[in-house]
Amino acid sequence: MFPADLTYTPGHEWVRVDGDTATVGITDYAQEQLGDIVFVSLPQVGDSVEAGSVIGELESTKSVSDLFAPIAGEVLVRNEALEANPELVNSDPYGEGWLVKMRVHDDDATAGLMDAQAYEASLTQ
Repeated sequence: MFPADLTYTPGHEWVRVDGDTATVGITDYAQEQLGDIVFVSLPQVGDSVEAGSVIGELESTKSVSDLFAPIAGEVLVRNEALEANPELVNSDPYGEGWLVKMRVHDDDATAGLMDAQAYEASLTQ
């Protein structure tokens, strides 16, 4: 149900690390709970963010939810496609609906995050 090559936060963000770059998004569970995403606010390229800090917002037909940085790093790329098509977060949360790409500040940045099995188990607690 959740891709095994990702790590997850209790706040329903996911991280895919490739070298010193991390791609960040929200889980399928999160987008389902939010409902239809109608607006995405993301940090600016070049912003330095700390793990756990608010880096944006997701606005849906149901609510507005803060987006938290799952790891510390520098924002390299924002998914600009979401400006015109925020619904990509709903339709493809692990693919075209990614949110930001960051340069990882710590070699062990995902050490405190959950694997797919632990994340799935956390949803049933």
